[in-house]
Amino acid sequence: MVDLKELQKEVMRNKMEKGFNTTDIALEFCRAHEELSEAFSKHNKNQPGVAEEFADVMIFILGMCETMNFDLEKELVAKIEKNKKRKYKKEKSPDGKDVFIRIKTDEDP
Repeated sequence: MVDLKELQKEVMRNKMEKGFNTTDIALEFCRAHEELSEAFSKHNKNQPGVAEEFADVMIFILGMCETMNFDLEKELVAKIEKNKKRKYKKEKSPDGKDVFIRIKTDEDP
């Protein structure tokens, strides 16, 4: 398994070595969004390179987590466990597609 904590540190080492932004978090959110949009565009056009764009998104996310002192690995594991316990109901959207709506509970409002 990959050590996300170490990847966070490696991303930050590379950003600092290359002189990339390490302080403007708002810009990093925008850049991550830009990379995700590029992935969507390539997917929509049936072009290669979608996975590489996903990697770019993750690089920005890992860098932001390191900058903000978040342990992304810990957060991912906790969120996956939380999602396992959630209940959903399936409904139809106006165009007939399945949509899953989370059922809120007292434990998980």
